[in-house]
Amino acid sequence: MATPAQWVAGARPRTLPAALAPVLVGSGAAAALGGFRLVPALLALLVALALQVAVNYANDHSDGKRGTDADRVGPMRLVGSGAASARQVLVAALLAFAVAGVAGLVLAALSSWWLVAVGAVCIAAAWTYTGGPLPYGYRALGEVFVFVFFGLVAVAGTTFVQTGRVEGLALAAAVPIGLLSVALLVVNNLRDVEGDARVGKRTLAVLLGGTRTRRSYVGLLAVAFAVVVAIGVARPWALLALAAAPLAVPPSRVVLSGGRGPALIAALQATGLLTLVTGVLLAAGLALSG
Repeated sequence: MATPAQWVAGARPRTLPAALAPVLVGSGAAAALGGFRLVPALLALLVALALQVAVNYANDHSDGKRGTDADRVGPMRLVGSGAASARQVLVAALLAFAVAGVAGLVLAALSSWWLVAVGAVCIAAAWTYTGGPLPYGYRALGEVFVFVFFGLVAVAGTTFVQTGRVEGLALAAAVPIGLLSVALLVVNNLRDVEGDARVGKRTLAVLLGGTRTRRSYVGLLAVAFAVVVAIGVARPWALLALAAAPLAVPPSRVVLSGGRGPALIAALQATGLLTLVTGVLLAAGLALSG
């Protein structure tokens, strides 16, 4: 039986900035447009965090059953380590999905019922990342789905539930957050690239190889902040997010210098911090621009 600390570690809390930052930025965009509403914002946050925990447990369950987590560097793998059974982790994932579903239904009742369909697609995407007969995470598509769901859908959706409209500002602000979320996945998969290649898990990092994956990581960070500059042309206060740019330097050095194993765990943590701080500052800048 896994301990409470192991369950928390298995939820992979270092990935939670990828869920928190989009909601902050979507709420900042709503404030810029004069439509910020606290209750829908908090419900959107609960949905995002619950889905992130759910996908992490679902990933643990599916990879553990396939045997791809038997020899990994990084966060606690509950099934792969033998700390919990696949069934127990599946139940944990379903409970997290249920929390997201209930909060999502309340959110739909407060805004629009078509969000139920959006939520169903999000849950399906979360499960089929590594679950089901054709997991897209094994086919080098993880980065695409992360950008769509942790960038465009999460940010624009958060703005929508507060303003009732899909706004161009929200879609623009979703791009840097989506790219930083993709960078989180890239450095995560870079850490696991050798083990993934051995077990036939064809992530983008496996297909690109170490060198090109490392360059793509830095490229994602650079483009993210370039988009912030572009947003700042119309919303100058958004440039406040550039204050987070120095946080990109340490993980970029680690990645470009060929860091492996524990060094990439530190780079993953630093990328999570970068994503969160950028999200906080961009949200504040957008809100001030209103």
